[in-house]
Amino acid sequence: MKRVMWLALAVLCGCGRPQQAGKQERQVVIGVSLLNMANEFIVTLQAAMQERADELGVRLIVNDAQRSPERQVQQVETLIAQRVQAIVLNPCEVEASSPAVLKARAAAIPLVNVNSETAAQPAAFVGSRDEESAELAMDYIAQRLGGVGGVLMMEGYMGQAAQLKRSAGAQAVLARHPGLKLLASQSAEWDRAKAVTLMENWLQAYGPSIRAVFAQNDEMAMGALLAVERAGRKREIVIVGVDAIRDALQAVKEGRLDATVFQDGRAQGRGAIDAALRLSRGETVDPEAWIPFRLVTRDTVETL
Repeated sequence: MKRVMWLALAVLCGCGRPQQAGKQERQVVIGVSLLNMANEFIVTLQAAMQERADELGVRLIVNDAQRSPERQVQQVETLIAQRVQAIVLNPCEVEASSPAVLKARAAAIPLVNVNSETAAQPAAFVGSRDEESAELAMDYIAQRLGGVGGVLMMEGYMGQAAQLKRSAGAQAVLARHPGLKLLASQSAEWDRAKAVTLMENWLQAYGPSIRAVFAQNDEMAMGALLAVERAGRKREIVIVGVDAIRDALQAVKEGRLDATVFQDGRAQGRGAIDAALRLSRGETVDPEAWIPFRLVTRDTVETL
């Protein structure tokens, strides 16, 4: 499965493995600005970028925006001043991170968005369709509940592409299942501790009406799971997350978390470096490389 996905990504990018820079060429330097290095999925993304850069002899300058689009724009300005050959941006927000893309374009430095999108058009994008992840999760919930019951949705950092599109994907599924009622939808900002608090509040507010929780990432899903387990209500509440981080996969194996949706951060990170390197050399890449999501349950978790 992984090999097929990699071959698909290579075709989509219009490339195979970029060739190593010749010994007499100046080492390519690629700047990176990441959403938040406190998030396990983003750590996976960064590790994949570094792995690919090391294979290709590329030097990375990695910055953590710590969820601040203003800091992210400043980081890109600094990378431009450092005269990097390309930039990989993991945007904090659709709109507020867009000036970073525009500044790179004005400086004639190719910029690749990875994992998340901006309103401003980058030179290339490598990621996954976030609506798809929500549709997989909510379809699974609809199946488990027989299309009837109260559902809660934990949203990510407001204004980020993943939050907007996962919300839209979830709403599309809810529209197809009128027996499912969205009791509440609120941001826990991709954060496990905040998700615990939010879920505790919801348990008090909605009580036995709660039949399922869709958390837009696994950090929040694990927080919701902890709160539900503490309340002794896990058997009656279905919980699904997104990303397939290690904690979530282990919880799925143990039968504690009902499902997660695998997002291939390794393929995204490696693909972003491939695209950035080719663009830095003046080569052409496809403007969008989409990597599919996959639902993971206890029956399929061992296939990852």
